[in-house]
Amino acid sequence: MSAMADAVAPRPATWRFMRLHPLRLIALGFGSGLAPKAPGTFGTLAGWALWLSIDRGFSPSPAAWAAIIVVGFLVGWWACTHTARALATSDPSPVVWDEIIAFWIILAVAMPTMPIWPQSWYWLAQLALFGLFRLFDAVKRGPVGWADSLFKPKPGTLPGWPQGFGIIFDDLVAALCVLVVWFPAVAVLNHFVDPFAGMHIRVVPTH
Repeated sequence: MSAMADAVAPRPATWRFMRLHPLRLIALGFGSGLAPKAPGTFGTLAGWALWLSIDRGFSPSPAAWAAIIVVGFLVGWWACTHTARALATSDPSPVVWDEIIAFWIILAVAMPTMPIWPQSWYWLAQLALFGLFRLFDAVKRGPVGWADSLFKPKPGTLPGWPQGFGIIFDDLVAALCVLVVWFPAVAVLNHFVDPFAGMHIRVVPTH
């Protein structure tokens, strides 16, 4: 009985734990999930930085981004399953790949469909998307709370593939909620606000 309890006793996530396996490095957001407070927020920031690096460095097409996200989801599912099982916790807070892949989806869908706005507005839009996602993910009300309640393991059993999927699933639902709110808000804002009002555009003759 005591051996069984020891076998499923939760383990802490540490830098040493992360370095023992590459899947743990991915699941823990390359160390961002080891932040002592608000690991989900730090994981989302890491996802934002990774998205900017990939987008600016390689300029993937929408189809390429879709492929990146599908591969990231599948590898992330594997990484989250492995790490949750190693930590003996169904949804460990240091596992933040779920935040990373969900925020990639948000940015990859929302940013290419933005209206023509000044460059500074695009940064503000990304910041607003970040805030909305953190709100939906942290509060876990409605559909996000429902998704979070699924795929819980039976007491005394180690997490498996369903729990690994469940770690990511509620963040995917949170991403969907963000996009459902985002597109009508952008449409309304674009209808009533002229982002170029007060700006002086100088036309330089070509010859």
